[in-house]
Amino acid sequence: MKIELTQKGKINSLKEFKLYTLSNDNQLSVRISTYGGIIAAVEMPDQHGKVENVVLGFETIQEYLSDTYKENCPYFGCLVGRYANRIAKGKFTLEGQEYTLAINNGPNHLHGGIVGYNNVIWEDKSFKTDEEVGLKLTYFSKDMEEGYPGNLEVEVTYTLNNDNELGIAYKAKTDKTTHANFTNHAYFNLNGGKKNILSHDLKINALTYTPCDDTLIPTGEILPVDGTAFDFSTAHKISDKMAALSTGYDNNFVINGKQGELREAAILSDTECGRKIEVFTTQPGMQLYTGYWIPDFNGKFGSYSGVALETQHFPDSPNQSQFPTTILRPEESFNEKTIYRFSLLK
Repeated sequence: MKIELTQKGKINSLKEFKLYTLSNDNQLSVRISTYGGIIAAVEMPDQHGKVENVVLGFETIQEYLSDTYKENCPYFGCLVGRYANRIAKGKFTLEGQEYTLAINNGPNHLHGGIVGYNNVIWEDKSFKTDEEVGLKLTYFSKDMEEGYPGNLEVEVTYTLNNDNELGIAYKAKTDKTTHANFTNHAYFNLNGGKKNILSHDLKINALTYTPCDDTLIPTGEILPVDGTAFDFSTAHKISDKMAALSTGYDNNFVINGKQGELREAAILSDTECGRKIEVFTTQPGMQLYTGYWIPDFNGKFGSYSGVALETQHFPDSPNQSQFPTTILRPEESFNEKTIYRFSLLK
């Protein structure tokens, strides 16, 4: 196993980014940028030994910085915070004070605002042990940045081991009560982008989900998936139950088991290439987004070109007291972990 600094460059005259490549002994490699904490590529072999990239991303940093990308930002592979997903009308009340956030998704706040964690340069430290290689990224999010209270120290550690596991560990501390909810927004396409993801098979270990309104804010209910288009309790093709969903899936599932314990959330596979991803997380939920709104960038990508499996807390939790809390207090620490395990179908 090894980790290499494979690229350095300037985003502007003041900001320098780095690109690292983590690789193990099984032909699995992961490229991660300090700009946005972006997973720019995950390369793995298929059942015939052909190595291909199975996440959506660009070859150059300039493509992530282009006006075209930013105007239609699909959040390719980036870290998302201070709050992943949506907050209704960009408002919440905390300890008796109302806070107002940017409105950047219809009438709502999405993924941390105008300059979320996907748009900042993270401090970096690479490491290697006998068990894994890794990259620790840190960011200091100032009090009232994008409207959120509290100075927040954020640490995200990516690791790769010889069990073909890409780990993402999230930690945070605040000096003032705030809300915190982080995820990575990688889109997977197991056939290397040769076709869309609608024929991928997906299983989600969730018996319930949080229905939402037409702006994708939860209604507050937690309902059974049984008998609905949201039932992935047994594996089936993503497209099988989509007829009633005009733009596909962009919904939060309540992962079975105890929050805080690492457990299997989902399995994504493609029989044609033989690749499989198992998702494990300590988080209470997972947003399934099948990428209807992914733009076409000069003939690349487009609708359904990737599927995001975003492990996180539920959307709009700051305004939904019945949901698992996202409140982080100064005497507490935020600790969550997600693992993507890559393998081949047997």
